[in-house]
Amino acid sequence: MNAASGAAMKHDGLSVLESRIAADLDRTAHPRAPWLKPVTGPDGTTAHDVIIVGAGQSGLATAFGLLRSRVDNILVLDKAPAGQEGPWRSYARMHTLRSPKDFTGPDLDMPSLTYQSWHEAKFGLESWQELTLIEKGHWADYLDWFRHVVGIPVRNEAEVVDIAPAGGLLAVTIRSGRGKQILHARKLVLATGQESMGDWSLPAPIAALPLSRRAHCAEPIDFAALAGKRVAVIGAGASAFDNAATALEAGAAAVDLFCRRPEAQVVQPYRWLTFRGFLRHLGDLDDAWRWRFMSAILALREGFPQATYDRCAVHDAFRLHLGAPVLSAVDGAGGAELVVPSGSVDVDFVICASGIDIDLSARPELSRFARNIASWADRYTPPEAERDDRLGRFPYLGDDYALAERVPGATPWISDIHLFSIASTMSFGASGSSINAMTTAVPRLVSGLTRGLFRADVERLWDEFRAYDEPQAVVRPPA
Repeated sequence: MNAASGAAMKHDGLSVLESRIAADLDRTAHPRAPWLKPVTGPDGTTAHDVIIVGAGQSGLATAFGLLRSRVDNILVLDKAPAGQEGPWRSYARMHTLRSPKDFTGPDLDMPSLTYQSWHEAKFGLESWQELTLIEKGHWADYLDWFRHVVGIPVRNEAEVVDIAPAGGLLAVTIRSGRGKQILHARKLVLATGQESMGDWSLPAPIAALPLSRRAHCAEPIDFAALAGKRVAVIGAGASAFDNAATALEAGAAAVDLFCRRPEAQVVQPYRWLTFRGFLRHLGDLDDAWRWRFMSAILALREGFPQATYDRCAVHDAFRLHLGAPVLSAVDGAGGAELVVPSGSVDVDFVICASGIDIDLSARPELSRFARNIASWADRYTPPEAERDDRLGRFPYLGDDYALAERVPGATPWISDIHLFSIASTMSFGASGSSINAMTTAVPRLVSGLTRGLFRADVERLWDEFRAYDEPQAVVRPPA
């Protein structure tokens, strides 16, 4: 078989798969009856039933779940250009996903929509059998294809900058190349991934360095310019090692990775919790149990796999410093001097992979009402041994992922804003930012959204029920 015929067979494989998907969606479309009526916004236009902010994997999965529930009047917004949604083609600097290849995600348990089905159709069954971990570029390609084959309406390069009440609806202000525009929606889902809680954090000594000396790992970084340079990486999670490896592969003269803890985190707690009971029902536990589990899990941080470490360790220029928090950083003509408990290291550039600050007021779309978003600290006081001020700043969400008010009655409309991102972690565990939780978390979110829409329409639906008079049979009198 020549290359051209092989490529044609793979293309035909995708065509066959897409035909099967169309048939599967049709066969599992029950109940098909539409149940929502158009709602007019204050400006006279039709409001969306649900707007989803974020067209990454969580936003796409949520949109698919809504479409399956006959919530058709939806729109997904993303500030990135098409194809750049989520981290996969920007700041995700790993070679492969860290999840096992058999974890399912946005398919929502439909076999023909799984990554495996797409991979086998595109590259062949043998390729799937030989695969160990999914290449991040292939996962991004799969998400692009999923969005297309399911028919999800997405508007790119549209950044949400404000959310306000508008006569029983939400007014969503977006900024794009066409200026600002207000859209109206009954419900809003913030599927904004890692950035949903505030802003990327920088340790104070590093933040004081000039911009030419440092970057956060989520920012664009010119790694080619680091060839021959001395690079420091702050943090010891998987992303820290990914960035260290990328700098080493770009030809950095030395890469020092600083871990503030005495030991690196090699246990991955998310592997333990990937079972149906935990993923589906952590959110059903009382606050004490939810806090106990999540404070213990988040205290461990996310472990890194062997391949991630080996990608760095094969380079002689790599050094790992344990028990080495950066105490101070001083910039000079010859570089920046970083001081740690064991001494000092001179570097040319610093990359921080130190997580995110929890500050909802830093998010422009939340700033109008951030002060009235209830946090875990507002609702629960843990035992002294479990206290953690950082975790207390996580938003305290309703059972449908909705924001709750700190002061009841001040902003009642925020209950129509549902947060499905890493900020959901304290309330529901792995959910809006994890592939492993999608098959359980997305149905819960979608159920909460449709429950709210149904309750809001119950009087209209009651009237429609009372007026329903379509006979199924004709009863003829006996002859």
